[in-house]
Order: sequence, then structure tokens, then C-alpha cells
Amino acid sequence: MYGVCGCCGALRPRYKRLVDNIFPEDPEDGLVKANMEKLTFYALSAPEKLDRIGAYLSERLSRDVARHRYGYVCIAMEALDQLLMACHCQSINLFVESFLKMVRKLLESDKPNLQILGTNSFVKFANIEEDTPSYHRSYDFFVSRFSEMCHSNYEDPDIRTKIRMAGIKGLQGVVRKTVNDELQANIWDPQHMDKIVPSLLFNLQSGERTESRSPSPLQASEKEKESPVELTERCFRELLGRAAYGNIKNAVTPVLMHLDNHSLWEGKTFAVRCFKIIMYSIQSQHSHLVIQQLLGHLDANSKNSAKVRAGIVEVLLEAAAIAASGSVGPTVLEVFNTLLRQLRLSVDYELTGSYDGSTNIGTKIIKAHEERQLQEAVIRTIGSFANTLPTYQRSEVMLFIMGKIPVPGVNLTLPSSESEPEGTRMIQVMLLKSLVQVTAGFQTTNMLTALPSSFLEPLLSFSLTDDPEVRLLVLQILLSLIDRHDNRPKFSKISIISDISVLKLKVDKCSRQDNLFMKKHGQQLYRHIYLGCKEESSGQQHYETLYALLGLLSVELANEEVVVDLIRLALALQDLALSTDEGLPVYNRCAVHALAAAYLNLICQLTTVPAFCQHIHEVIEVRQKEGPYLLPEDVFLEHPKLPSSLEKVESGVLFLQSKITEVLGGSGYNTERLATPYIPQYTDEDRLSKRKSIGETISLQVEVESRNSPEKEERTPAEEITFETLKNAIVDSVGMEEQERERRRQVVEKFQKAPFEEIAAHCGARATMLQSKLNQIFEITIRPPPSPSGTISSGYGQNQSRSVPIYEMKFPDLCVY
Repeated sequence: MYGVCGCCGALRPRYKRLVDNIFPEDPEDGLVKANMEKLTFYALSAPEKLDRIGAYLSERLSRDVARHRYGYVCIAMEALDQLLMACHCQSINLFVESFLKMVRKLLESDKPNLQILGTNSFVKFANIEEDTPSYHRSYDFFVSRFSEMCHSNYEDPDIRTKIRMAGIKGLQGVVRKTVNDELQANIWDPQHMDKIVPSLLFNLQSGERTESRSPSPLQASEKEKESPVELTERCFRELLGRAAYGNIKNAVTPVLMHLDNHSLWEGKTFAVRCFKIIMYSIQSQHSHLVIQQLLGHLDANSKNSAKVRAGIVEVLLEAAAIAASGSVGPTVLEVFNTLLRQLRLSVDYELTGSYDGSTNIGTKIIKAHEERQLQEAVIRTIGSFANTLPTYQRSEVMLFIMGKIPVPGVNLTLPSSESEPEGTRMIQVMLLKSLVQVTAGFQTTNMLTALPSSFLEPLLSFSLTDDPEVRLLVLQILLSLIDRHDNRPKFSKISIISDISVLKLKVDKCSRQDNLFMKKHGQQLYRHIYLGCKEESSGQQHYETLYALLGLLSVELANEEVVVDLIRLALALQDLALSTDEGLPVYNRCAVHALAAAYLNLICQLTTVPAFCQHIHEVIEVRQKEGPYLLPEDVFLEHPKLPSSLEKVESGVLFLQSKITEVLGGSGYNTERLATPYIPQYTDEDRLSKRKSIGETISLQVEVESRNSPEKEERTPAEEITFETLKNAIVDSVGMEEQERERRRQVVEKFQKAPFEEIAAHCGARATMLQSKLNQIFEITIRPPPSPSGTISSGYGQNQSRSVPIYEMKFPDLCVY
């Protein structure tokens, strides 16, 4: 029988005999290397036989798997791997089909060792660069099977880890094989990404729970020593690094869905880590696409819990910091609009207590402290985005946010409800806090263009509200805008400094743009500082911020005229504190006295006028002895040392305007302006705090106009405007229009029907009259030059200059050349 088989074996095709010869009698001996070399040489010499070799190897492997002869299975896969590595010809595609069929057979097995063996072979195949494309190859099965292996729940933890790592490597191989081949099935399709990305995130999360953070994969000496977390992160980074512009959305969407499905936003840590990997792995020019997807997801979760929304916002904050200037992309205002919308929704939820605006049974109850944490996170994120913008775009964002701030009685941006005033106030506070973040670190060389009236005037109007928190936020915004040399921390506390050189202030010469800015807006700033000191609800923080604002104006934007105005303002504050008409409490009056003293001590040293400094220091010394409650060291304490009343203040402890005018006048300052007391002009901006109706505002404007007019006594009483007056004005204007229309019709008719001679005579007469008028004008305005020919005598014995033409004038020889 053996001889018969041997005789028949000699008649078998050569490729089958070569394949059979690589298998030893005992599988423990391994692949017969000499015969493997013969098979490889035959395959290279006759590449057309590759497909048959592959088919026969596949047939043998299937039979061995069915018979559980796993030793021969390993030998067959080793032979296939060697043939793949050696053969790079046009016929390789047919061989690959047989190879993938065998890998598929191994992956379908329930034996972990066979699954790992098949995966390793596939990974080797994935690293081979094929010379010819494949039009019909499909990897759908491999994506599904490798993803399933990534979620393996095998009982033995070591084997489970090996299976999961094999699945990760398999997915990595699929990506490498398909991502750059346009003829392959698109691996970026959602049907594939929805399997690959969650599988990677599952292992990233599982490893994070069970292991501490290991060194970077690049530092591992051998890949076998990598943990599943490191391998997963490396695979995830490679996948994202290969993503083109159009594929970013498909790669990020499964991440968002995974975090939603497993409630991973609330913990924040894992979500932040995932998006850090994403932001560092994708190409920098695509960063804004990830940001836009996060913003869209934030909108989609508008009615979700505050913890979820706060988690998304925290991820946005981290992503914006990584992406830097590329984080916002082309739609700058849309980014801030989305964040501001979330801020407004959070305030609404906090006020109503539910997401649907009702308090029905069954609605989800909202925790106010969680909403406030979300609001703070949104505000920080707005600041993070703003820090990535250039100055001109930041100015646009500031204007945009300012336009969103509701003004009572002007633009009601919240729905009418019982909680409307409180809602309006909360929105004001939140948006002003956002502006504080946006303006932090704001640097500009031209204040006039960076801070237009459309931004500055609404901002200053909020400094007149009754709410002390709103006023403080406005002052902080002004400090950020004016401070361009980081001088603000040096004015953080009000104190009497004997030598300001210890502050190391950075002072530059005031530029032309700064002069124009102060000329345009200086009086507004002075007025709001003065009115801010009049507010009874002002506390220590307000006075410290006002002092810092005065100091920054002196250092950043002061020329000689501004210095004079600031000194006048400080003296006016002293008069305000002395006045009993305003009804200010004792603390406020002492605080204003202390503020004026600290500022005058600062400005006198900045002006470097010895006599001015001497007067200020003398008054401060007297105060230290007789009235320490008028100095900041005794006022701005946790428990201020104040008198019971402040009815009478001795003149010795006051700064004298006459004395200051005298000493500064000797140094070239404008004494007339210095001697004029500063009186703020009241405008219609006061409607925000003191006046609630439009009628009061109008009457105030009329009063100011009449008070400031120099011709008040000569003015005739204004005509009373009634309905009849308006009606008559309309009728009169209609009548005048009719007369004008009739005159034009007569002129046209005359030129159409009158004889030519009459028209010519009429035009000639007009031309003659025009010429005569011109001659009269020329005689009056044009004076003849001195005539070398002298003058002529008129009939009345008077000398009359005669205009001599230039060509008739006689010039001296020295003037002619």
C-alpha cells in the first residue's frame, strides 16, 4: 500500500509536492527549512503558481484546524508568512485572497492561541507594501472580529489581556492597510469608525482603571512589554494622525457617543484625556473642526444635567488651550455665541428650577450649585478662547458680548416673568465676568480703535447701576483695558508710599493715539470715577479698584492736560467727602478722603514738582497726627478706625486747591484750569440707576442744556408743541412742495414754447449779471502785488494802486536770470 501511494505521489503536481515536503512527520520539529527554501525559489521562479500554492496551503490548514492538529496549523501559517514576505509580484493578489481566507479561518476559531496566531499573521501582512492595487478585497470581517476581540471577556485575565492586545494590533493593521489606499473600502465610513473607536476607548478606559500610568510607548524597549493602555493610545494616535480634513468628523463622533453612552462626561478626567490625545494627534489646521463638534455636542446636550454640560465645557477649555490660535477657526463669533447661549440657558435653568421652564411633578429638579459651577466653567472657557485671538478679533468679541448684555428698560433679552429683574441681573453679572476674562491680558497700541465708543459708552453706563457687583466688574474690565505694561498689581492696595520708586512702575511717553483717546473719552472716565465714589454701596474693593484706575490713567495715558484734570478730580473727591448734602455714611466719606490722599501722594511724585510734593506730604503728616481716619492705613482695614461723626474737618488736614494751583503754575501747568473746580456733567446715562422713566431723562437733558447755555436770559420761551402745531407744520410743508413743483413746470414750459431770441436774451442777461458779480468779488478779494511802476493819482488827489500786467513790469537786473 505504501508503494502505491508513493507511485501516485510522484504523479502529483510539483507545487503540491513542494508544499507537502515543508511539513515534518512530527509537528514538534517545526518547519523544514531546506524544503521551505525550495518552495520559495519555486514561487519566485513561477509566480503564476502562487495562487495554487496558496489555495493548497489553505486547504491543508482548514483540514488541520478541523482535526485539531494545531502544530501543523502553525507550520502552515509560518510558511504563508515567509511566502508573503518573499513574493512581491503582480500575482500576489490571488495569493493574498487565500492568505486572508486562512487568517479568517483562524480568527473564527474559539481557541485564543489560534486567534492570536491569525492576528499576528495579519499584522505582518499589513506591513507589506503591495506593488499592485486590489479592487475587490474587503476587510469588513476583520474590523468586526478585531473589535470583538478588543472587548474579550475571557476568564483568565492574562489570556484576556493577550486577546485584547491582539485585537488592538489587528485594528491597527487594518488601518495601516486601508487608510492610504483609495481603492480599498473607506475605513473612515461611520460603519467602521463606530466599531474601531469605541473598541480603542474601551481598552483605554479599562487599562486606566486597573493600571497606573506607564511610561510613553516610545520609551518601551520591546513592543511585547507594552500594556494594553499604551498600545491602545499608540494605535489611537496613529489613527487620528492619518485623518484628513473630511474624516475628522467621522473619527470624533464615535468618541462623543462613547462618552455619552458610558456617562463619562461627569468624571471629566477620562474625557479630557481622550480629547488631549485627539488634539495632539490630528493635524493642527484641523483643530477647529474638533472644537466645532464639541460646541455642537454641547448644544445637543442643552437639557442634560449640569454635570454633563460642565464636563463638555471643561473638555472645550483644555482643547482650546492645546489648539491655541487654530482653535476658533473661521467662525469666531459663532464659538462665543454658543458659549454665551449656554450661559444664558444655565441662568434660566437656575431661576426656573427645571429644564422645560415648568415645575410640574416629574420634571428633573436642578441643583443651583451645579449650574453655578457650569457657569464658572463657561466663563473660564470664554477667556481661554479669547486668549488665542489677535487683538482685532478680541475687540470684535468684546463688542459682541457687550451687545448681549441686557439693559433694563431698553433691550429685554429674558422672557417676561416674575423673576425677570433677578434674571436680568444674573445675565449682566455673567456676561461682565466673561468680559473680564476676555479683556485679561488685552494689549493694544491704539486705544482709540481697540476701544470704540460703541463699546466704551455702554460699558461705562453699567458703572452707574445700584448693583455693587456690576460696578466692580466694570471697573475690573477698565483696568484690564488700560493696563498695557503690567502695572496693575502695583496698585492693588491703597496706601501712602513715601517713595514710589519701590513700585518700579513702567512708564512710557504718551502717544498721539493715547492723547486722542483721552481727549475723546477722558471726561467720561473722570465722571464715572466721581460718581462711583458717591455710591453708598461701595466697599473697600470698589475704592481699591478706583485707586488702581486713577493710578493706571496717570501712568498709561497721562499728558500735562490729563494730569491737571486728574488733580482737579482728586480735589473734587475731597469736596465730595466734605459735603453733607450727599448723605454719605461716615465710612464712605473717610474712604473717599483716604482715596484722594493716596492718589495725590502718587501723582505729586509722578509730576516731580518739589513744592507740590512738599504740600501733599505736609498735609499727610498733619493727618497722621490729627486725623488718621482720613488716611488709607486706618480706613481700609477689616475693622476700620472711624470717628462717630465727620461733621467738621479742620482746614489743616485738607489739600488746598489754591496752594496746588500756585505751586504747579510755577512749573508751567495751566493755572486757569487748575483753579477751576471739577464739576461732573450729568447725562442721560443716569437712567440706569437714579432715573427709571424716559420722561425724567428728557427733562434732565433740557435742564442741562438750559444751565449750560450762555444766552439763557435772551432765549425766548419755547413754543408749546401740540397736535395742531404738528398738523399745521405738515400742511405747510405740503403747500411749499406744491409751489416748487408749479415753478419748475413754468420754467420747463417757457423753454419749450418761447422764441429762441427771447431765451437767448434771457440767458445773456443772466451771464452778464454773473460776470459782473464775479468781477466785484475779484476786486474785493484780490489785491494787486506791489507795482514797480509806482502808483497813479486819481481825480480826487488820492493815490490808487494800479494793477500792472507782469509782462509790463520792470524788474531789477539782479532779479532776472
